[in-house]
Amino acid sequence: MRKRVTLTFPQTVVQMPITYRLVKDFNVAANIIRAQVAPNQVGTLVVELSGDIDQLDAALEWMESRNIQVSLGDRALAIDEESCVHCGLCTGVCPTEALRLNPESFQLEFVRSRCIMCEQCIPTCPVDAISTNL
Repeated sequence: MRKRVTLTFPQTVVQMPITYRLVKDFNVAANIIRAQVAPNQVGTLVVELSGDIDQLDAALEWMESRNIQVSLGDRALAIDEESCVHCGLCTGVCPTEALRLNPESFQLEFVRSRCIMCEQCIPTCPVDAISTNL
């Protein structure tokens, strides 16, 4: 089973080797999608976890017991069609080409099935037309 989660670490836990513990203690693989972690700051990690359902649940419980906030990845990108100016800046940072400009119409196209929710496009958009829906 696979679950996409966002982990938010308090300053006191940022130095803990979370992905190592997930593999070693719970036999859960962690594919890191996006990471914003720095010493003595709140950290955020978007990961796709895969493993046995019981082991996944135990790993999530363990992280929560360590004061790591766990949010299930039910989010999706939302593009405000009225605000979008189709400049294409977001397409340059999209690692999966989920965002691309149509070569004939030069209009932005979003292929939701290719999106890995890395959220690199959000801060890139000059008109704030891209956001996440919860």
